[in-house]
Amino acid sequence: MKELDIGMAITGCGSATPKQIMTNNDISHLVDTSDEWIYTRTGIKERRLATNNLSLSDLSAEAAVKGIAMAGLSPSDIDLIILATSTADDLFGSASKIQNILKAENAVAFDLTAACSGFVFGLITAAQFIYSGVYQKVLVIGGDMLSRWVNWSDRTTCVLFGDGAGAVVCQRTTKNNHLLGFAMYSDGKQNQSLNLAYNFQAKFLKNGMVVNQGNYQFLTMKGKEIYRFAIEKVPEVIENALSKAELTVDDIDWLILHQANQRIINAVAKKLKIPSEKVISNVSKYGNTSAASIPLALDEAVRSGKIKSGNIVASSGFGAGLTWGAVIFRWSIEV
Repeated sequence: MKELDIGMAITGCGSATPKQIMTNNDISHLVDTSDEWIYTRTGIKERRLATNNLSLSDLSAEAAVKGIAMAGLSPSDIDLIILATSTADDLFGSASKIQNILKAENAVAFDLTAACSGFVFGLITAAQFIYSGVYQKVLVIGGDMLSRWVNWSDRTTCVLFGDGAGAVVCQRTTKNNHLLGFAMYSDGKQNQSLNLAYNFQAKFLKNGMVVNQGNYQFLTMKGKEIYRFAIEKVPEVIENALSKAELTVDDIDWLILHQANQRIINAVAKKLKIPSEKVISNVSKYGNTSAASIPLALDEAVRSGKIKSGNIVASSGFGAGLTWGAVIFRWSIEV
């Protein structure tokens, strides 16, 4: 991308997951399945599930605290909080609640919903606020608790999802812009492929009027359609973002995809001709954590020493909407 007078650097990351672990063997007591059946089709061995005393806001705040600390900041330094989630504690949003938990009294906060693409969309949104000069220090959180909306008697979906949160701190820089390229897309024609839909129920009032007071249905997914969509669109959007960054696949040090399914991760890497040793994956431990999956994988890779300062990371989110996007960034905790 064109060099900017104002750029963005990702200066800190953090993550948090619930303590409760559900293994594939545990799921086999709920539905007709087995560890082998789940693992061979998804690459998942276990997932973390929130108990009733853990909120998405608390889990997200825990991840945020770690990210803010890595960036060498305090919560009061944060100007803006973007929470990418589809499973807020409150239908009106949870970003402001997180702001209060963090005591980030100088930050404005709002939710962004783009399902499993949410973190990538949130990161790109943060960059625009920074480029415009409006905000200098932005906290982007990806967090979801899809266990709230999974039908635990549906074998096609209950084996896939887990809960988690990840966060990054983005800061203004007048040196090099570390967000090298990005691209985002949506296709509403495929909206029915993955849904957490409202269940319409008519309620007749005493005055003769009718209102709609339903609830949300369980999550539904057409797995084969999502697989075909992902392996077609994700390589394309990464190549698009690389082109905008004036880079090639050979310049990528690490690939971090949305952790939906190991077969998707492998297929995309193969299509891009990216060797497996450059691919970050933790789907076996956490399952599909939706908007949390990319920052969770990023944080683990940074803290384990895999991703080092100066490394170029290509990342792509994809999911309900349908939505998909990619970002190319250089990891560096220096502004």
